[in-house]
Amino acid sequence: MRSSQLSGRCTPQLPAHAPHTVAIVGAGAAGTLVSVRLCEGAVRSRTALTVVLIDPAPTPGALTPFATQDPRHLLNVPAGKMSCDPDDPSGFVRWTAQHSPAPAGAGEFVPRGWFGAYLADTHARGVERARGVVTVRRVRATATGCRRSGETALLTLSDGSVLRADSVVVATGPGRPGTGWTPDALRESARFVADPWLPGALDGARAGDGDVLLVGTGLTAVDAALVLERAGRRVHAVSPSGRLPQTHAVRALPPVAPAVPPNGLGLPELRRAVLAHLRTTARTHGDWRPGLDGLRSLTAPMWQGLSAAERKEFLVRDVSWWNTHRHRMPPQSAEAVARLRRSGRLRVRAGRPVAVRENDGLLDVTLADGGRLSVRWVVNCTGPGGDDPFFGALHRAGLADPNPLGLGWSTASDGRLRGTDGAASDLLWTLGTHRRGELWESTALPEIREQASVVAGAVLDRAGCGRARVGRRRPCDRAGLPVSASAEAAASYRRGLDALMKVRAGADRAFKRAADLDPGFALAHAALALLGHEGGADVSVPDALARARQAVRERGDERERALVEVIGRRITGPAGDGDAALLRHLDDHPRDILALSAAVPTIAFSGVTDLRQEATALVERTTDAHEGHWFHTSLLAFVRQEQGDFHTAGELALRSLADEPTAGNAAHALAHVHYETGAHGEGRRWLDGWIARQGKGTLHRAHFSWHAALHELALHDATAVQRRWTAQLAPSRVRGTRALVDSASLLWRAWLAECWPGPVPIDGVLAAVTTAAVERPVTPFGGLHGAVALAAAGDLSALGRLRQYAAGHGDAVFREVVAPLCGALTLVVEEQWVPAAAELRAVLPGLPRVGGSAAQREVVEETLLYALVRAGRGAAAGRLLTERLDRRPSPLDRHRLDCTVSGTGRSVMTPAEHHPVPVGSGVPMGSGVPVGSGVPVGSGQGAAG
Repeated sequence: MRSSQLSGRCTPQLPAHAPHTVAIVGAGAAGTLVSVRLCEGAVRSRTALTVVLIDPAPTPGALTPFATQDPRHLLNVPAGKMSCDPDDPSGFVRWTAQHSPAPAGAGEFVPRGWFGAYLADTHARGVERARGVVTVRRVRATATGCRRSGETALLTLSDGSVLRADSVVVATGPGRPGTGWTPDALRESARFVADPWLPGALDGARAGDGDVLLVGTGLTAVDAALVLERAGRRVHAVSPSGRLPQTHAVRALPPVAPAVPPNGLGLPELRRAVLAHLRTTARTHGDWRPGLDGLRSLTAPMWQGLSAAERKEFLVRDVSWWNTHRHRMPPQSAEAVARLRRSGRLRVRAGRPVAVRENDGLLDVTLADGGRLSVRWVVNCTGPGGDDPFFGALHRAGLADPNPLGLGWSTASDGRLRGTDGAASDLLWTLGTHRRGELWESTALPEIREQASVVAGAVLDRAGCGRARVGRRRPCDRAGLPVSASAEAAASYRRGLDALMKVRAGADRAFKRAADLDPGFALAHAALALLGHEGGADVSVPDALARARQAVRERGDERERALVEVIGRRITGPAGDGDAALLRHLDDHPRDILALSAAVPTIAFSGVTDLRQEATALVERTTDAHEGHWFHTSLLAFVRQEQGDFHTAGELALRSLADEPTAGNAAHALAHVHYETGAHGEGRRWLDGWIARQGKGTLHRAHFSWHAALHELALHDATAVQRRWTAQLAPSRVRGTRALVDSASLLWRAWLAECWPGPVPIDGVLAAVTTAAVERPVTPFGGLHGAVALAAAGDLSALGRLRQYAAGHGDAVFREVVAPLCGALTLVVEEQWVPAAAELRAVLPGLPRVGGSAAQREVVEETLLYALVRAGRGAAAGRLLTERLDRRPSPLDRHRLDCTVSGTGRSVMTPAEHHPVPVGSGVPMGSGVPVGSGVPVGSGQGAAG
């Protein structure tokens, strides 16, 4: 079964038992995102679901504030932070480019209605892609009651029907504004707008005459004032504080976190710490806002560290200050409000209505301080605070218990509702505003996105991940394999696997969060150890591995114990032994995503040591187990291009990208296909488009930039190569392993291809990599690239140290491949061309053992070509170039062949034209070859692995 079948083109074979029914009460932002995540997770784990969205609104995502079509109602968050998918931060911005008349920039504040439409469109696309796996139904009604019936819930709806559900997600949103403050006479008046977000609620006030009173001075009041203001009318706004929201900066700075997180402090100490942090940020960055934004990830721990009494005090003394600074208004709105205040058409003051008398169409309002106002309309802008009828029904049934502070409801860490007995439910979840009492920050999109993923993962775990639902269920990973972890930790682990499958940033953060949430979660620690060992993640590999081994002894099943053992042997044992154990593990557990990611050398990991044999056979024999999932299809595309079957590889890559546009391995395979088939112009254009859109969040963006630069080398476009290196591959852009593998190797290739006039800036690249990574690499693959970088720097001393390290290494690949390569490159630096060419040729057969792709290892062949020319072996160089041109078209190789060999087969070069290599000076090479001189150096050809 192909993954395309999961997106509506064919019905997949699913378990015979009845689909798990999930009722989502509320189809606003929170409910819609839960539905989207359920669709995505069900497709990945092949879990049959029926999702029922219960909401009177006409479409999912039409939460009332987002339904507004008034262009003056702007989001108070920049468009670049409003993507529904945290792994694709440009999603909303990209959507505006396709659907709106004026595409938004990432820093712009756009009309709120755009986001409502984007949310509905995102849901529709998610439902379509899950067709055949997930059935999504809309019920335009209100849930009025709920009771438990065995292992299911029975929901009573306003249309009189009863719905049976296996799981219930309560996503009713912030609710209507509270009216407890309202004098009786006002509450009963037709000129009182109790909820300004109801459709048509402001029509009367907008069309009528006379002044208007807004009760509340927050963001809702700002929106109402912009709609209701007009010449001849005065808009009054009152609140206990009399403060309007602060304004977002026109050009926002990145968040600035405090040097010492202010967690575990009492309220007085916390106030001082926060204010000191804001003052420091203002002093060092010129603005306090980045300091407050830098507290966002710390807000929940700060809140949870306060006692119940301190939280109450915060709500009395500090909440107004916090809300006006934390929930800021867009600059455009602030400018409009300032104009209204300067003209006198908007007046803001501290006050609270205590009495109202209606007289001849006017409302005479008396404020607590004795002040009086005479207005035609009063609009309630106090924000959410009214009772939620459905939660009231849950409370009466004992299924939900209010938070003691009156902020939402009591929940467990994964959003499960706690009943009146204090026990966490196994049937009901909630998210968003209903969790404010325990999280405080729980209403903005980033928090709702995170919570929606956790809730959807927990519901899928309850659904049994596609298996028969018997007994107590364990959480599952992305492939439906059980894991020994809490539900919340398992959800974070799944996000880490998502990032690995897509080759996107954030896998290490997700695995670390999983380990923090559940310190006994062995696979989270093991994944971190693997990423630190091979992926350059900032992890103490020995510590992570030790924690994984201890945790799996205490709590782990057979698969988890085997996987931790495999990762341990891969990190600490001989390379061949680790590879063999990994292959055996995948024979027993072919759907183990972490193991499969490590075994196939695409980008993230070096893989098993012979891609054409073991890894290729592995991907092929696990095909049936993955049933055409886009991730496995992307791996199959990669191995097919390594086999030279470029047509099939291209089709597979495009199929994977159709199902998952951000699939990094598929994009990587397609980049190889374009290169190896000589489609350099098309390949560069496609890569530039993918990098700018779907590739923005990729972990190895520099690697794709390197691929684009290889096309430019093949096209012999020196200016484009240098421009791309400066913009996308310079040390200011790339650090660590990628700098060594991509940036340094590109400089070497560019120098060999005459595409870098003057010294190559290799010293800056080496400064971006630790000395240990270059001279004492963890893997032979790293050793190859360290040797190339040191040769480019002409650093014979460091090259000698690397050679000595490799020669004494316990891994035979270091001794038999990396050490001889160091010797050959030493001869290149010393300009001993004849022996250099001989030793480079002798190294070539063993290169597959270092891992990576064959195309990536071709840097050695290019260096051989260079040495042959310098040794005066023009005929041999010509034969090598002819072989390369037989493999793939290349304008650069054709040009070099024409320059290298004359009609009689004699080299055009003479010894006097040889480019000098600075022996042992550490001075970068490239000081005297003019671009376009016809000097036949190197190939500039190769592809990333």
